[in-house]
Amino acid sequence: MNPCTTPPPPPSRPAWQGLPGGAGHSRFVQRIRRRYAQELPCLPPGALTRAGMQQALQALLHTQPLGAALRILRQLVLLRLVERDVEQAAPMQEITQAMTELAELALDQAFGHAQAQLQQRHGQPLDAQGQAVQFWIVGMGKLGARELNVSSDIDLIYVYERDGQTSGNASGRGVISNHEYFSRLARQLQALVGETTEHGLVFRMDLALRPHGKSGAPVNSLPALHQYFLTHGREWERFAWLKSRVVAPAAAVRSPNVRKLREAVLPFVFRRYLDYPVFDALRDLHRQIREHASARCAGRPERANDVKIARGGIREIEFTVQLLQVVRGGSFPELRCRPTLEALQRLSRAELMAPQTAQRLHDAYVFLRQSEHRIQYLDDQQTHVLPTDAVDLQWIAHSMGFAGTDSYLQALAAHRECVAQEFDALLGTNKKSRRRPGPASSAQASPAPDAASDQPPPDASHASAAPSSWPQLLRQLPPAMAEHLAAWPELPRFEALRHGSMARVLTLLHATGEQLASGAITQDAALRFCDWMESLLGRDSYFALLIECPGIHSRLLQLLGSTKWPLRYMLRHPGVVDELASGTMLSERFDAEYFAKELQWRHDALRSTGEDDDEALMDVLRRGMHAETFRTLARDVEQRISVEAVADDLSALADTILQVTTDWCWQRLRKKHRDTPQFAIIGYGKLGGKELGYGSDLDIVFVYDDEHEDAPLVYANLVRKLIAWLSSKTAEGDLYAIDTALRPNGNSGLLVTSFQAYADYQQQRGSNTAWTWEHQAMTRARFVLGSPTLRARFDEVRRAVIQAPREHAALRAQILAMREKMRQAHPIASGSFDLKHSPGGMIDIEFATQYLVLAHSGQHPELVRNAGNIALLQIAQEQGLLPAPMGQAAADAYRTMRRSQHIARLNEEHGQLPLPQAQAMQQAGLALWQHLFGADEQAQAQATRLH
Repeated sequence: MNPCTTPPPPPSRPAWQGLPGGAGHSRFVQRIRRRYAQELPCLPPGALTRAGMQQALQALLHTQPLGAALRILRQLVLLRLVERDVEQAAPMQEITQAMTELAELALDQAFGHAQAQLQQRHGQPLDAQGQAVQFWIVGMGKLGARELNVSSDIDLIYVYERDGQTSGNASGRGVISNHEYFSRLARQLQALVGETTEHGLVFRMDLALRPHGKSGAPVNSLPALHQYFLTHGREWERFAWLKSRVVAPAAAVRSPNVRKLREAVLPFVFRRYLDYPVFDALRDLHRQIREHASARCAGRPERANDVKIARGGIREIEFTVQLLQVVRGGSFPELRCRPTLEALQRLSRAELMAPQTAQRLHDAYVFLRQSEHRIQYLDDQQTHVLPTDAVDLQWIAHSMGFAGTDSYLQALAAHRECVAQEFDALLGTNKKSRRRPGPASSAQASPAPDAASDQPPPDASHASAAPSSWPQLLRQLPPAMAEHLAAWPELPRFEALRHGSMARVLTLLHATGEQLASGAITQDAALRFCDWMESLLGRDSYFALLIECPGIHSRLLQLLGSTKWPLRYMLRHPGVVDELASGTMLSERFDAEYFAKELQWRHDALRSTGEDDDEALMDVLRRGMHAETFRTLARDVEQRISVEAVADDLSALADTILQVTTDWCWQRLRKKHRDTPQFAIIGYGKLGGKELGYGSDLDIVFVYDDEHEDAPLVYANLVRKLIAWLSSKTAEGDLYAIDTALRPNGNSGLLVTSFQAYADYQQQRGSNTAWTWEHQAMTRARFVLGSPTLRARFDEVRRAVIQAPREHAALRAQILAMREKMRQAHPIASGSFDLKHSPGGMIDIEFATQYLVLAHSGQHPELVRNAGNIALLQIAQEQGLLPAPMGQAAADAYRTMRRSQHIARLNEEHGQLPLPQAQAMQQAGLALWQHLFGADEQAQAQATRLH
């Protein structure tokens, strides 16, 4: 796809002075000025507001019945909009907002009028329990999105809460069913708003989007609508309901009952997981629209200049945006919004659309909508086709700031070509010249072409060659793959596959087999891909994703071929595969600040629709954490970042999850006495040392600094809630296992303690004090979250604990005793070197480093810093506490062991090496140990026996 040509910017508006009359060129404007000259002062001057329209309507009602007053009001509003748009350069959103508010006002007034008449005859509609039943006028399309154009019809669906019957009139007669009552109400709304009279109409009303379309009932109860969604709802209807909104009556809009409708609509529009099968549905819908447009243009070439439904028109921008929203909106609630321009911003912010693409589509949308308005200003007709009259076309060009018709048409063509290219790239409709779009040029933000994604798209080049049956597929696959798949027909989930799902399975396996046969991927990659597919049989959306985005398929195969761990992670969290769509994923690093904002956007989106219950928010946290972990994993196995960088990013991710989860739990705590908690989390072990790996537990201590009498109970409730949020398993898995054994008094102590009690315990004040091994742990302790004041106090306590005077011999004996207990708990097989537990291994180096810090930081404060074992060993050598090059050698050995252990875990191995292979790094660890703990004859003897 070639880059879009950016249209030249128009000169400053307005430029209409060259044509007579400005807005007065519009024949519609001329008619209104003549006919309603006396009514023009009813509308307050300036920008239109709902309050101003309401004021004008009240003035008109002094002389006109409601139906006529609403129609005259519409004429006055449109006249004002033409003047403000053409002569005063009003922004496009002002025009669409005013038209939307006019529709809402008209429907609200019409509803009130009709209901008053019906209730006089039939009484109040009630349910079986005698409760009043609400009626909702649901605006669809541009009305629902507050994007109504100036001559638009309004797409409506009428819904009432529950079935029942009316209470009857004053004489006890006139009882009818709620369905009949609201059907009559709908007919009166049509008469008041939709019928044409001598004053025209208010809005054309279209009910074709209701359940079962034109053959369906004009009104539906909410339970009937819900059942329709479950049993009959079609894919294209999900796009229609995406923009749905209760627009009238005003009292119902503000009622909490409206959430019932939203609760029915949301799961219909947005699937829980990625929803790539919807691509085919939108392709079919768009094909039908283009075929309709082509038929309309047959013999009428001027109709090709339709700014709405022709190639590159408004509809294609809307489809592009809505498709991305529907595909991912179930997992990413921050994408759920109705207005097109706002959705473009959100897609760009979520990195699902390149910023340049979003800006181009934004500019094109505004340009096309302004052109559409000018077309309709001419005669107030519902058309989107440019006029053939040269003077009318010149007026449109001038009113949009162009010097002449040619420059306007060039800009129009450039915008439309840009839109069409982006749309075709997204849907893959241009199969002959299709290439995988990169994030800088595509709305889909698929992987940029690279060495990992140069394989032909399976749905393009393989679709025709893909086998049509399972036996045919097995005959075509490499033997190892065919043998691996031989038992699939016996699986119940395989037998239950529908035709479309089976076709996707065959296509993907065939494409994978071709890559294996060509040497593009390893056998391990192909077999692990088969295992991944087997776990997802029946969950078609993931297979559709790989077919829609062939670059992801290729990148996934490379990832699965690298080590075993990616497959294990993806079996637990299949949705993370969509992260491979990011073209910049491998070149980026984890951004804690942006991640926290992203989580908050999702929280806010759920809260706006009343879906922010505990489980929903816990799932938001889990999806976010799993996605970021997978991103780091992909960079790791592709060797884009070091082992140290992996640990840094995973630790920063845990810090952010802890911070966000603490904030959300505090907000939702029922009983609390302050807005901001005086609370802190202290990280130990791998979290404290910023050395987290995949699946690491979090060693945590919770403290508070709050004198309020309820503080112990409040913070205990907070910690229990926090641990539940972090460790509970939901449909999206879990976050972290939490270990609080390092709190004062261990597992027998309080779950959360006051900071003063924590400080006293650590600093040996009182009868209950910390053990030496707890002070060893303190060398790796880190303040994870809390107020700056608490941070400073913790740093002071940590420094005091670490630098406290100690008798070196006693300290050495205590550390040796703890180390011996660990050795007995982890016996080592003869002839092998365990990277973690063997003499001279990682634990020996860690204990030796902790001894150096606790014994010498009083005289060498440089050792106080929680800088990690490697840096501390180097500092100890620089300070003369270790002879050169012992400290550096031990640091290098530790780095090598850590990297080897990391690779072993990725391959699900035990982290043991043959002794000869580990001899050099073991000797560096033993030399450090023997230098500091030379009296440990038992450890030396054990090392000798292992050799």
